[in-house]
Amino acid sequence: MQDTELCKGLLERIFPDMKIDHIEYPTLQKTINPDIDAKSVRLDVYVMDGEGAVYDIEMQMTDTKELPKRTRYYQAMMDLEMIDMGESYKKLKKSFVIFICPFDLFGKRRHIYTFRNYCGEDREILLGDDTAKIFLNMESRMEDVNKDLRAFLDYVAGRKPEDSYVQRLAEVVERAKRNRKWRHEYMTMLMREQESFERGKTLGIEQGVEQEETRMILRLHESGYMAEQIADLLGKEIKKVEMVIKKKGMNL
Repeated sequence: MQDTELCKGLLERIFPDMKIDHIEYPTLQKTINPDIDAKSVRLDVYVMDGEGAVYDIEMQMTDTKELPKRTRYYQAMMDLEMIDMGESYKKLKKSFVIFICPFDLFGKRRHIYTFRNYCGEDREILLGDDTAKIFLNMESRMEDVNKDLRAFLDYVAGRKPEDSYVQRLAEVVERAKRNRKWRHEYMTMLMREQESFERGKTLGIEQGVEQEETRMILRLHESGYMAEQIADLLGKEIKKVEMVIKKKGMNL
């Protein structure tokens, strides 16, 4: 997402009817801290298009059971960034919060769930606050999105679709993996995820932990790590790691 053309290409796949002339990066991994006593947020990818609309793109690997309310808070924080005290509300631009997930948050098997504010008595009446919250589910098989967006979601899910954008994305990812600094950040991220899983076990939150550990094993294996290295990194038995990798190969 630090590549402007790739980021623009993704937004064009999510919003095929929206013209995006170009995008700008006010800052990467933007932190919004409105008040010393208020909860701050750190946005993964915060970009702006040529019309001033802002987009927050998040990769969410775990269903934390509070994503809808998190999007509500994120959007509120983004609004705070757009106008200063005394300015007109008309200065608020369009804003979109997008979560890319490897799970189906709403259980309807869709690739995309888009939420806007409608009138409860007449759904044809749109509030017109120019906001939307979007959840992308990379595990769907439904024919409900354009082939371009589906190709991107298939790639993120570990499949290999024939698509020029995805091919370029894969090339950039491979170059990033060979970057020493990026490898360090990648491994740190995986270790933090593992710590979160262990905390979940301590608290008795067993549901979903096994599935997330499986995803981590497969992500490391697809990145070129051997079973022994994965077992050592994650603190797992080598037999379990080999079983996960073998099962994945049988399902291909």
